[in-house]
Amino acid sequence: MKKQDFIKGSVILMASAVAAKALGAVFKIPLTNLLGGVGMSYFSCAYSLFMPVYALTVTGLTSAVARMTAQSAALGLYRNVRRIRRVALGAFAAAGLLGSAAVGALAVPFSRFSGSPQAWLAVAMIAPAVLLGCLTAVERGICEGMSNMYPTALSQVAEGVVKVAAGLWLCSYVMENSSRFLAILPGMTDVRALAAAAGILGVTLSSLGALLFFAVMRLFCPAAPQGGEPLLMSRRRIAGELLRTAIPTGLGAVVTNLASLIDMYTMIGCIRHFGARIAPPPGVTNWELPHFIYGSFAGIALTVFNLVPSVTNMLGKGILPPVTAAWAEGDRPALRRHTMQALLASAAIALPAAVGMAVLPRELLTVLFPRQSDEVEICVGALRLLMPGMVCLCMAFPVFSMLQAIGRASAPLEIMAAATVLKLAGNLLLVPIMGAGGAALSTTLCYSFILAAALRSYLRRAELSLSIKPFLSVIYAGAMCGGAAFVVNCSCIRGELPPLWRLLLSAAAGGAAYMGTLWGTGAKKRLHIRPLHT
Repeated sequence: MKKQDFIKGSVILMASAVAAKALGAVFKIPLTNLLGGVGMSYFSCAYSLFMPVYALTVTGLTSAVARMTAQSAALGLYRNVRRIRRVALGAFAAAGLLGSAAVGALAVPFSRFSGSPQAWLAVAMIAPAVLLGCLTAVERGICEGMSNMYPTALSQVAEGVVKVAAGLWLCSYVMENSSRFLAILPGMTDVRALAAAAGILGVTLSSLGALLFFAVMRLFCPAAPQGGEPLLMSRRRIAGELLRTAIPTGLGAVVTNLASLIDMYTMIGCIRHFGARIAPPPGVTNWELPHFIYGSFAGIALTVFNLVPSVTNMLGKGILPPVTAAWAEGDRPALRRHTMQALLASAAIALPAAVGMAVLPRELLTVLFPRQSDEVEICVGALRLLMPGMVCLCMAFPVFSMLQAIGRASAPLEIMAAATVLKLAGNLLLVPIMGAGGAALSTTLCYSFILAAALRSYLRRAELSLSIKPFLSVIYAGAMCGGAAFVVNCSCIRGELPPLWRLLLSAAAGGAAYMGTLWGTGAKKRLHIRPLHT
């Protein structure tokens, strides 16, 4: 396997993240147009149970395996690499089986307790993905530990392609032949619940596709070169190190994913108890209205919200090695420089995207979800309220990585735990008053707290102070971006242009104003990231 240096590996992972997120949008947007708000409520209900279990068993596994693999490969202990792979596959196959069994066993009670009894089939369809994800995570970790990022990137693309093809086809097929499936499953009465389960099955098949990619790759490329030093770690020691590395990260991810559970329970429960400020749209009953609002928020507003953070997350991975080196060497100027670069780059990517979505939410959602006008109407205000939180989340990713680099790996877990309490309290207070907008506002407050707490913890630990002037330049450029987009959009509305042309012209004007302002203020030079060596 060909190795890549740090810069090339980071670029490969970021490109794959962009491709995977694009494929995810190609899947989620047509799926939402097919299922509608109520159908997406069933789909999101399955994800709300799946993601915490998946996070506990899978998140952190790839990095744990990669770390141990890299250590052994650096010493030429390739027999040890092969043993790490075998032990990890065995141990986490067992963990994956337990996770899949737990999701499957909880399908019916969880669906009933969440107020969506028809969602049990969707929950059951996604259960095998926990096991498949564990096995795939081990294979990705081995490759990344050998400094080969191509398999991870290609498997992510393969996963996305299968998800789009299988998920959308299965969903459409079930909706076109609903009577046949309703006859087979007499307990199911809602076609949208059946279609959501079919779409979820596409997600499970995509996990299988990623695993099959590695199975085929292993026919031509071994896990590690043959030979090597005879020294081997014991299986018990390997398993112990893997667990010690993976479990804290997994627990942190579980806390992060509790936000989706909080949204599901509080939105459906609060709206059902306190009522909604909108009338049910055509085809939606009063009982279905809470599911419709929650499904619209989760399937539309949060889908768009998550597009940019998934890409800037790669920046957090990229900044970890140079910050680690600067901290270990006691090089304060380098530590401050890398910190500023990471934060400025995150802000420079997130801010114009957030401003554009806040200025043009209706145009953006109408273009993406043309058949869901009622759902879009619910999400326009919510998307605006989510945008400050999106900027904070994008900037929090590199701060979390830098906290790990300076020996404060437990800080993100502590901060996320406190933020989850804030999110729950915010939803309980704001959802009865504002509906989906309340959930959006509490999300923004939650991520604002996360960024502030993480940055404070990092700066105190690293004994750094940062200049605010470069950030003011980016904020000013963002304001010019929003102003230009707003003016052009108003002109397009007066000219009665369709939403697509309004979106394209306004985005082009905003982008030009943003880049021109960055150039004119000299902020572009500050955003230049010089090559960082491991």
